Amino acid sequence: MSTFPDLKNWKLESDIDNIIWLTFDRPGEKANVLSTAVIKELDTAIAAIETENPAGLVLRSGKHESFIFGADVNEFDNATDPAEAADGIRSVHTLFNRIEALSFPTVVCIEGFCLGGGLELALAFDWRIAKNIDKTRIGFPEMNLGIFPGFGGAARTIRKLGGKNALPLMLAARFLRAPAAKKLGLVDQLVSPQTSIDWAARKAIARKLKSKAPGRSVSILNSGPARRWLAKFVRKETAKKANPKHYPAPYKLIDLFEQHADDFPAMLEAEAVGVGELIVGDTSRNLRRVFKLMERLKAEGKKSDNKVRRVHVIGAGVMGGDIAAWCVLRGLEVTLQDREMKYIEPAMKRAGKLFSKKIRSKAARAAAKARLIADVDGNGIARADVIIEAIFENLEAKQELFKIVEKQAPKHAILATNTSAIPLADIASALRSPKRLIGLHFFNPVAKMPLLEVVYDNKTDKQLINRACAFASQISRFPLLVKSSPGFLVNRVLAPYMSKAMTLYQSGIPKEAIDKAATDFGMPMGPVELADTVGLDVGLGVVSTLGGDNTENQVAFLKKYIDAGKLGKKSSEGFYVWEKGRAKKDSEAIRGHNLKKLADELMQPYFDECRACLADGIVADADIIDAGMIFGTGFAPFLGGPLHYLESQEKQSSTKQEASS
Repeated sequence: MSTFPDLKNWKLESDIDNIIWLTFDRPGEKANVLSTAVIKELDTAIAAIETENPAGLVLRSGKHESFIFGADVNEFDNATDPAEAADGIRSVHTLFNRIEALSFPTVVCIEGFCLGGGLELALAFDWRIAKNIDKTRIGFPEMNLGIFPGFGGAARTIRKLGGKNALPLMLAARFLRAPAAKKLGLVDQLVSPQTSIDWAARKAIARKLKSKAPGRSVSILNSGPARRWLAKFVRKETAKKANPKHYPAPYKLIDLFEQHADDFPAMLEAEAVGVGELIVGDTSRNLRRVFKLMERLKAEGKKSDNKVRRVHVIGAGVMGGDIAAWCVLRGLEVTLQDREMKYIEPAMKRAGKLFSKKIRSKAARAAAKARLIADVDGNGIARADVIIEAIFENLEAKQELFKIVEKQAPKHAILATNTSAIPLADIASALRSPKRLIGLHFFNPVAKMPLLEVVYDNKTDKQLINRACAFASQISRFPLLVKSSPGFLVNRVLAPYMSKAMTLYQSGIPKEAIDKAATDFGMPMGPVELADTVGLDVGLGVVSTLGGDNTENQVAFLKKYIDAGKLGKKSSEGFYVWEKGRAKKDSEAIRGHNLKKLADELMQPYFDECRACLADGIVADADIIDAGMIFGTGFAPFLGGPLHYLESQEKQSSTKQEASS
């Protein structure tokens, strides 16, 4: 038996069959990440292994159902010089190349999350085995951080899969389940949950298994004219989703492929230089900030171990029906109530379409449909863990409904309203126990918007707040705590922004120009198109509730459309005409308009209201406002949040003034 160095994060063992087992297990941590110290220790471990002559090497994780989450994102902020960052990446390339060059069989055991740098390390091994369990996810999330795989992952994935398969995987930052990763070629072997993955690794070493070499089609697409054509096509498709001025990483990756796909050493060097430049840039820094904001919101959902089994939703309109469908999709049983079955049926049909889109297994789709139960009589109230009211925005109607619900609901049940603007206290005043009511404000479309405002006031039970946040996490939504006030956070900020857009539209500026100005700034959708998407009837309710200087004028303006049956996307016409789910736009309408100036006019009320919300203390701090506006309105992630953006602009202005004085 060999004597190996004593390492903090890695354990080296040699067994009776002369197989070396390299186990990654960061002490005191829930997850394995590749920090600088961890990689340095890995270098020491590989140096020790290189002096041996083992039958093989197996890499595995000491964390249950978790392999490697990637590199340590917290260390990225230490990078300030692109040349130094590139040198650090080159040192990792050298280490992974040494692993790839080992003269004996090497195997990786993947169980749980294998992401980013973890997958890049795995790709340097001969044979990759994945346990086919629900928690196994394999992929590259780097684009979400404003970079692309830099530890050899871009080069090895392109070499292994070809640009046709490798580029979409990295550009979309998709996480694959084990079977999909096997089908694509990232994984060589699957084992069932009941099978010992260590036994499978031992067998792979004995058989000296190696990953299948890339096929001829990969070589063809990675070379010559085919490569240039593919790069051009992917670049064009990427431009539909990401502005190169805002998000440079996708285009640097495509350039890497186009210039070096048939030259592995050149690809590695382009990786080091490209990621070194990106990681110190503003976009990556701001996207890392967004990642940390997301982690902060997630932490709110961990303050209670409350688990929900049954949800009852009252109101089967667009919001209520979609909330019910989403809860079912997350594994819960849901009863859906409305006045008559004819109001519930459209929601059931929409749910069926969502299940067909999100669930591949026919049996799982059938099970999901069985968990969504039409409930005209409201029998589900008596056994629900969460009861969500999602009826129309009318205070008296909501109060009367909760009087009934409070009498029928179990004592442990969370009573929640999905109101978008009505203060919580006004609704709760009808209850015998006002502390039982909380706001759970979802956003449209429910299946796509990751934020859930958890609204409370001084009377709300504190344990209830934690339980509501845990429910948000259970259904894969980020809980954002906000004190009850008209419009809460997101709608309060959106209201003056949308009002400004309507004022500009009424003044004769084309809706297309208004929307283009917003998207050029970095918003995911223009305000006029957003109004159509949410529904003009919903918008009318918010405008009426939140008030403002132009309320009377804008209420009349919206009512003309609503009275004509033009509610927006859901009625196929609002401000825009909608066909196949898309707004028809006149591309010529933007001509002659100063979009930069228009964007400044549009965004000023948005920024002013963010500052007002901070001053009013409706959320904990400026970071929470930034998180809410990014995840609730899609505020340009590459700018790091509205208040962060304003602070950055002020710093830049101050620096320029100092330089000129």
